[in-house]
Amino acid sequence: MSRRQIADVAIVGAGMVGAALALDLAQRGFEVALVESRAPAPWRAEDEVDLRVVALAASSIALLQRLDVWTAIASARASAYRRMRVWDALAPGALAFDAADEGASALGYIVENKLIQSLLWQAIERHDGIMLRCPARVVASELDAHGDTRSLALDDGTHLRAHLVVAADGADSVLRNLLGIETRDRDYAQRGIVAHVAHERPHEATAWQRFLPGATLAFLPLTDGRSSIVWSVADEEAARLLALDDATFRAELGAAFDFRLGAIAATTARAAFALRMCLAERYVAPRFALVGDAAHVVHPLAGQGVNLGFRDAVELAGVLDDARIRKADIASEATLRRYERRRRSDNAISAHAFDAIQSGFGSDVAVVAAMRGAGLALVGRIAPLRRFFARRAAG
Repeated sequence: MSRRQIADVAIVGAGMVGAALALDLAQRGFEVALVESRAPAPWRAEDEVDLRVVALAASSIALLQRLDVWTAIASARASAYRRMRVWDALAPGALAFDAADEGASALGYIVENKLIQSLLWQAIERHDGIMLRCPARVVASELDAHGDTRSLALDDGTHLRAHLVVAADGADSVLRNLLGIETRDRDYAQRGIVAHVAHERPHEATAWQRFLPGATLAFLPLTDGRSSIVWSVADEEAARLLALDDATFRAELGAAFDFRLGAIAATTARAAFALRMCLAERYVAPRFALVGDAAHVVHPLAGQGVNLGFRDAVELAGVLDDARIRKADIASEATLRRYERRRRSDNAISAHAFDAIQSGFGSDVAVVAAMRGAGLALVGRIAPLRRFFARRAAG
């Protein structure tokens, strides 16, 4: 696409969600401009497994299949999880989900962020319908005089024009702030500690999650037999755990996990990230829309953040394609409100549900613990309820 053309859609941010949206739109025949501050590091099979992994639900895998990148991802390094086990440290209730109960081969896949980003980026570079501007940053955006396009001023002094601008530039979105879209934020005063660990017993292609007083601990299966952990704890406790030597950390981690997979035999270096909830008050403005973390950041306990973002991309691409088929303005207020209605409510419900689960299961009050244990047991015994939660977790 010529740099002098007006793009149908300009997307700012080529992370997983922005890149997937760009490819989806380009494959539908839209002229797309994609602005990114830096190219992702290439994924290499010989490198250690990246600490940042995601649990891809069926809906996300369907998108990646349609974009013709899933086969390469799956053959490189993707670990299927066929079962989920959820239990509480203070109550007897437990939940168990099995893909076989749904007639599926897997509930989802654990995949490195870096691998997904790398393969999406390669596909973008090969696509003639995407004009890639990288490295470049947006410094200003305004609606053009006639109101039928929006312009983006880049830090190299150049400008882009598009009928629609989409912010996919993350939780601290520059574009969202430039357009004055406010957010509702909650700082959980927690950090998620991540590492890859080896353990005595096989992970059984199972995603494990244990609720502890004031904390949650997830073990996610990797292809090499290890597990990727996400241990969400209070800030002060995170600082303590990060400062431990490896032997002490492994001992505490094994105890926190009730030695469900035996002793922890080895661990990689640890890292941590702050946990918060951030919900945009609105998803659209004149010729402008938010997707992914620019629109919503949720607690990671259910591993649904990127899946919600991919659902944003699918919905927006579908709404725009439908408008074009009807020969309507792809960025009219009616078109964009349709996208907002469909995604904002789902994302808000999900965010507040994860927040309620985190609050309820984080309590060490005996009555609360007994109630949640009974709740887990009830869901586990009632097949329709169990299937509902399994399908929700699988997207």
